Amino acid sequence: MAASLDSFFARQLATYASYHRDGRNRATHFIGIPAIVFSILVPLALVSDSGISLAVLVGILAVIGWICLDRMIGIAMIAMVLPFVLIADWIARSYSSETAWAVFAVFFIGGWAFQLVGHVWEGRRPALADNLFQAFIGPMFIMAEILMALGLKQELKAVIEH
Repeated sequence: MAASLDSFFARQLATYASYHRDGRNRATHFIGIPAIVFSILVPLALVSDSGISLAVLVGILAVIGWICLDRMIGIAMIAMVLPFVLIADWIARSYSSETAWAVFAVFFIGGWAFQLVGHVWEGRRPALADNLFQAFIGPMFIMAEILMALGLKQELKAVIEH
């Protein structure tokens, strides 16, 4: 299920990339996006029923969505989401809810600070300001960049570079 250059995912990725041309902006996203994704999972881990937290369920749903958009990138996203879910669940089990919310705040605000500094350098507002779905594409963009640096997903490189 490789993404064709005219697939929905390729078009969304191209849109996202058009907001992220400056190398400094891209670099800030390698810190900001994972921080934000992790931060969202922490309070979700506080909600648990029968030992399965909402963070686990949301993580599974996100990975399924990413796999539906692009199989290789979606599967690779497991390498990011699984540790985040495990750490979020550990924080929720090991510390008070106040501590978990403090962790959320630090990573969420810090992640957005990185992102916004990058967009100041870029001179363009974030892609999700024009299309909220781009928030779902952002983590995939980071993973696509990693996979392309490893010599994979080269068919997407032309999409991102245009």
